[in-house]
Amino acid sequence: MPNSAADLAIVGAGPAGLAAAVTAADLGLSVVLLDAGRSLGGQYYRSPAPELGAERPQALHHDWQAFASREERLRAAGRIDHHPESHVWAVLPNGQGWTLHARRSDETPTTVHASTVLLATGAYERQLPFPGWTLPGVVGAGGAQAMLKSGLVLPGRRVVVAGSGPLLLAVAATLAAAGARVPAVVEAAAYGGYARSTGTLLRNPAKLIEGARYGAALARHHVRPLTRHAVVEAHGTDRVEAVTVARLDRDWRPVPGTARRIPCDALAVGHGLVPELSLATSLGCATRTATDGTVALALSADQRTSVPGIWAAGETGGIGGAQLALTEGELAAHAIAVSLGRAPRREATARIRRTRNRLRAFADAMGAAHRPGEGWTAWVGEDTDVCRCEEVRAGRIREAVEELGARDPRTVKLLTRAGMGWCQGRMCGPAVAALCGAGATPDRRPLACPVPLRHLAELPSDDA
Repeated sequence: MPNSAADLAIVGAGPAGLAAAVTAADLGLSVVLLDAGRSLGGQYYRSPAPELGAERPQALHHDWQAFASREERLRAAGRIDHHPESHVWAVLPNGQGWTLHARRSDETPTTVHASTVLLATGAYERQLPFPGWTLPGVVGAGGAQAMLKSGLVLPGRRVVVAGSGPLLLAVAATLAAAGARVPAVVEAAAYGGYARSTGTLLRNPAKLIEGARYGAALARHHVRPLTRHAVVEAHGTDRVEAVTVARLDRDWRPVPGTARRIPCDALAVGHGLVPELSLATSLGCATRTATDGTVALALSADQRTSVPGIWAAGETGGIGGAQLALTEGELAAHAIAVSLGRAPRREATARIRRTRNRLRAFADAMGAAHRPGEGWTAWVGEDTDVCRCEEVRAGRIREAVEELGARDPRTVKLLTRAGMGWCQGRMCGPAVAALCGAGATPDRRPLACPVPLRHLAELPSDDA
């Protein structure tokens, strides 16, 4: 087996991976940082392409300095080897550590050997289907923000923002500041749910200030917030032209007689995020059900997974935002340094852990407040596409459950092909699980992303 070329390999260069890389380098570790993106920052700190000539990209971001300072430290560090546009498709033990297999965007294979691995793979949007959600002009809430951050374009001129979670406020404020008309922010949950966690809120005053700042920005742009409401249908022919919004009961069932129609030419919709665990579950890392109902990694107090030599930070351990991800990346780097015989200052590690615990408590409160209610499936009609890749409608899934005896998403997949398309269930997985009456389950597959067969054929026999 080859000797490890680095002390630490990090998958993902978003807030968690970036913070871990610069912290580990400061502690004397050699680091390889692999990321699918062209530039540092991940989805959160996504930046416009250089050829667009954006004069102030920082204007599109909250807390830009937290990213800029770490990016500068990474550029100056001599111990970090950054591999952009590298999609890691497998992590395998090699007897002395780990071998990471990746493919670059030009399909060139890359292999990295490291003593330890940190998974900072982030998350993707959770979508709950409704009639008309496949119309052009209907995009993810985070997707709308990404379009603006990376391409400096708006999804439309009159954009309804809908779904659930604090991301909606940030998206609406960003779109409005960029010139879009936002007639409504449609939040399915009620912010009163945070009242059950008053102590946690008081320990996180910065979060309260951030929420107030977004609220003030929306008020300046005359954006109307609608809580306990959801978009239950989108209308249009060649493009979305309007949405129907209805009030929800406590279980998220539409209340009869409350529907109203809002004209728009775009809809940005999302119900929070789902941790990206493909690499972690392929390694056999233990998982848990987070307070928002998604599957997240079960981690120790120092970000260690159940697999020795593998750590994780950021959204993989539960959705919590950029500040928590930055903190967890630093904490994981300290723990990895200790495992490799380095000795970070104990007081620094303790301080980081206290910050992580405080922010994680807020994240748990946030997840519980915005967790989708079981009744949301009432707005999904029989003809509503649930799996967009394979065009599987809700009626077929309900038939598989009610008439053919399916009781879990895997059986539904075998009977209907739901989840067998290009996205491999990332878009429809939560909806299929809900429609068959099952909770969220970890998705396990041997390869984390598509890979050319020739890359598999070229593997050494020990890795094949």
